[in-house]
Amino acid sequence: MYADLLFTGGPVLTPEGREGTRGPEGPGSSGGRSATAVAVTGDRITAVGGDEVLELRGPRTEVVDLAGRLLLPGFQDAHVHPVPAGLELTQCDLTGTRTAAETVAAVRAYADAHPEREWITGGGWSMEAFEGGTPTKELLDAVVPDRPVYLPNRDHHGAWVNSRALALAGITRDTPDPADGRIERDPAGSGEPSGTLQEGAMQLVGRLAPPATPADRLAALLHAQRHLHTLGVTAWQDALVGDFLGMDDPAEAYLTAARDGSLTARVVGALWWDRERGAEQIPELVEKRAALSHGRFRAGTVKLMLDGVAETGTAALLDPYLDKCGCATANRGTSFIDPGQLPKYVTELDALGFQCHFHALGDRAVRDALDAIEAARIANGHSDTRPHLAHLQVVHPDDVPRFARLGATANIQPLWAAHEPQMDELTIPFLGAERAAWQYPFGALLRSGATLAAGSDWPVSSPDPLEGIHVAVNRVAPGADGAPVFLPAERLGLAEALTAYTAGSAHVNHLDDTGRVRVGALADLVVLDRDPFAAGPEGIADTRVALTYVGGARVYAAQGA
Repeated sequence: MYADLLFTGGPVLTPEGREGTRGPEGPGSSGGRSATAVAVTGDRITAVGGDEVLELRGPRTEVVDLAGRLLLPGFQDAHVHPVPAGLELTQCDLTGTRTAAETVAAVRAYADAHPEREWITGGGWSMEAFEGGTPTKELLDAVVPDRPVYLPNRDHHGAWVNSRALALAGITRDTPDPADGRIERDPAGSGEPSGTLQEGAMQLVGRLAPPATPADRLAALLHAQRHLHTLGVTAWQDALVGDFLGMDDPAEAYLTAARDGSLTARVVGALWWDRERGAEQIPELVEKRAALSHGRFRAGTVKLMLDGVAETGTAALLDPYLDKCGCATANRGTSFIDPGQLPKYVTELDALGFQCHFHALGDRAVRDALDAIEAARIANGHSDTRPHLAHLQVVHPDDVPRFARLGATANIQPLWAAHEPQMDELTIPFLGAERAAWQYPFGALLRSGATLAAGSDWPVSSPDPLEGIHVAVNRVAPGADGAPVFLPAERLGLAEALTAYTAGSAHVNHLDDTGRVRVGALADLVVLDRDPFAAGPEGIADTRVALTYVGGARVYAAQGA
């Protein structure tokens, strides 16, 4: 039988041949480039090899000449929020701003251009643009005095609001902080809210903002999907399916797209664990799992957010944060789910076949997650639920080897592992030198035998896998030539980083027929515009995607590709 699609003129990234890498199948499971041709029939890869594959060319076979460009499995984002990202792109998008002046100017421009909007919503501002990472309501009042403004920051763990929004929410100096959040106050001591809301306090205003319509959410999903395909992303895990802090639940958008065929990616949904409730919600999650699975979308994962973020002092740490003088404070961050109950919840979820996807940034949150997984393993045995921990900013060295032992995947967001203002000004001084050296230990995890998956957390940061891979390999941000390398011992090799973004993420997504270029696998494939192995590590971020295929169908082609 002739092939429908034929790639020739390699190189091809195949599972064989690169000693020392590690994917879900163990050492040596990624990174070979000896093949030069791949044949696809229907939605599957039917041949991988050299010139002999060309014998499958028939009169109707589409032939793609790689001309030295690398063919590899489609990227899979193991932790991403496409619908909020798509909505932000159509609202007041602040992701391109770098200074306070730029950010305020962008808000003014958007508000002036949209006088019909009752609320100004959007987000994506950078904490490092403002002193202490906490912009004030007065900055917004100066440009939007008459309409409420609600703008989450880039990591969506804090929001910037104006006086009108605070008034509508009834937030005054007498309003107490919610148990799971903080209202930033006037530093002069008046107690007045200053204009930034952290974590659970965001909901005080966010719940008042008008929700997106179902049509808006579907349009946002499809817009985000098109963008992700341009970056070579063929599958992802949506890290928040449910209602949380006013964020729009993407579930119905996914079902609609799956049913009408417009969902071209493969998507796993992580059902939100309501941290205000306990085990009584588990039967509801079972019902949702059954209801929210159709075609290329399925929701068999539960997302448990254990802590916040280090920049705001809400990531859960084993020892206290430091103050500006380097002295220990009383703050060890926030545990959003009772660590004493977490093992019970995880054990029950695991027994029901749910995968647990943990948000764990601080070393205490990481330990709590691993302890819960260990309890589930003791009670249930080593099942195939494939739990994974996302973010892993601070990992105590004692916990590094536990990932491999427990079968817990390290779900890394590599773009964050570099020197930049948010790291150098808002994080390292408050961790201290010892804990700062425990950040994003990709190399240590890999050497210990852990499986790595990778994601972006978009819209928190860029969804471009090649930018994340650049940082994973170099530990320097793209374009930051001459910057110091951030913890060089934690660098990954290029093959290792590519494996995390392909086979590793396919592993946590339970998409075992994807993530590798091998006979029988689904033809989810990407052609780059060059061979990054030949170009050198400093140019990884300059690499672009030329072609993207899902199941042998082309979903993206760059101009001239």
